[in-house]
Amino acid sequence: MRAYLAEFLSDRRVVPLPRLLWLPVLYGVVLPRRAKESAEKYEQVWLPEGSPLRVYTARQAELLADKLHLPVAYAMRYGEPTIGATLSRLEEPVVVPLYPQYADSTTGSVLDLLPRELRVIGDFHDHPKYIAALGENVRRHWGRHGRGPMLLISFHGLPKKGAGIYERQCRRTAELLAKNLGLGEREWRLVFQSRFGYAKWLEPYADITLGQLPREGIERVDVVCPGFVADCLETLEELGLRGRETFTAAGGREFHLVPCLNESPEWIQALAAIAVESSGRATP
Repeated sequence: MRAYLAEFLSDRRVVPLPRLLWLPVLYGVVLPRRAKESAEKYEQVWLPEGSPLRVYTARQAELLADKLHLPVAYAMRYGEPTIGATLSRLEEPVVVPLYPQYADSTTGSVLDLLPRELRVIGDFHDHPKYIAALGENVRRHWGRHGRGPMLLISFHGLPKKGAGIYERQCRRTAELLAKNLGLGEREWRLVFQSRFGYAKWLEPYADITLGQLPREGIERVDVVCPGFVADCLETLEELGLRGRETFTAAGGREFHLVPCLNESPEWIQALAAIAVESSGRATP
């Protein structure tokens, strides 16, 4: 965990501070504390097969390979399997960063590691099949668990400064999803999660909104995270556990976290379409 966090938080795209200022703080203050905290959080959501993000991403790669009848391999920006090692096993690969909305700290950081001649998907925030997969995923959840009066559409937050493209794409995705679901403007809200530090981040904040909803008379909330195509710590622990606690502590009665796209057939179909449109192959 410490090695992963060190790689992640040393990335200039993630923490754009002067190295002479940041690295002593990172290694002397942040890592000793956050490594232990992160390990404790992962224990609460760990699957028998391992990390949820790794498990679901590996399954997506397997299903996509079956769909396309082509070799498909996955890599992690931080940790294993590395991007470099994975690329070395493939011929003329198409790279699909699994970040639907573009941000310098996510897709931009991946691009830093790629040869310029590779074909790369920059984003797919408004791709019709991605939106359709999101909509069907929410409907499937509602069919099993009923539907509440409010759908909270949560994206990972970023410091507001320099996040214009990302914010616009998040808002566009949310609007398209709401339209796909036939929601009125009072039946959904967009929020941003995962903020830390003292800088102003994209608003409204998920945790504050979850604490406010019961005071507005909303006793049930459904939460979906379109910016994550696989369940991970930010969805399962931050929202599924801590977000639920915030909502119920404020008087809410029912908190429902819609699973991420994970292995849903609509998502695998969408991912195949996104990949082949870049490669120039016929759509499967």
